[in-house]
Amino acid sequence: MNKGKILVGESEGNYLIKMAGDVRVTLCTSLNQYINTIFKASDVNSVLVDLRDVDGLDSTTLGLLAKLALSCQRMYQLTPLLFCTNEGVLKTLEVMALDEYFEVVRSHDASDTALEELPCSPDEERARQDVLEAHRLLIEINPDCEAEFIDLIQYLEDKVLA
Repeated sequence: MNKGKILVGESEGNYLIKMAGDVRVTLCTSLNQYINTIFKASDVNSVLVDLRDVDGLDSTTLGLLAKLALSCQRMYQLTPLLFCTNEGVLKTLEVMALDEYFEVVRSHDASDTALEELPCSPDEERARQDVLEAHRLLIEINPDCEAEFIDLIQYLEDKVLA
């Protein structure tokens, strides 16, 4: 699999997050910070997530996508668009119930917005907090996942909240 990367861009309140390769926890602290940046803005018109070049997503990334979708709906009453053509990734989104929180488009030219790559953050403590938040959100949107993630959540709560 290709090493993962996340590219971001913004134009006139329209935010784009483009992921490529195998997106893993090492990128999630930067992704979470960018998501938090979006929700500090007052001019959010749309949020687009482009997964057309993704080979795989880990559960932390899925949890942060849940955070993005839930925050879009709660704060701006908007449903983000998610572009994806990878059947395996689409199936994962369905299993995790994320397809209920995004408007999924199976193919589309997402945007011509100029993008910049998010860095990989070395902050392990921040990463643990982000992983914990992401997995709690996965359980919030799909309680059937609790059995799968409860041990990880309890472990991280002991580490993060200690």
